[in-house]
Amino acid sequence: MAVKKDSRLKRARVSGYNKPKRTPSHPKKSHIVVAKVGNKIKTIRFGQQGASTAGKPKKGESDRMKKKRASFKARHRKNIAKGKMSAAYWADKVKW
Repeated sequence: MAVKKDSRLKRARVSGYNKPKRTPSHPKKSHIVVAKVGNKIKTIRFGQQGASTAGKPKKGESDRMKKKRASFKARHRKNIAKGKMSAAYWADKVKW
């Protein structure tokens, strides 16, 4: 018996649950993920398109960028703590 693939995965064009993908053609959001925790499934778009501070900390990163990164994490701390069903969690994991 074949397992039916969820239509949300196909529509979002991602390879599986909890696997974020870049969306360069979306006008506002830079990434998409189909998040799954237990039986709950949710399609989440996250991240500012074209954000210049995106990415992991770089060697020799300026103090200004370090402060921006720290401010984002502090500002969204409560939402990041909500886990995989929040956009802030994915933005923190993928972009910051």
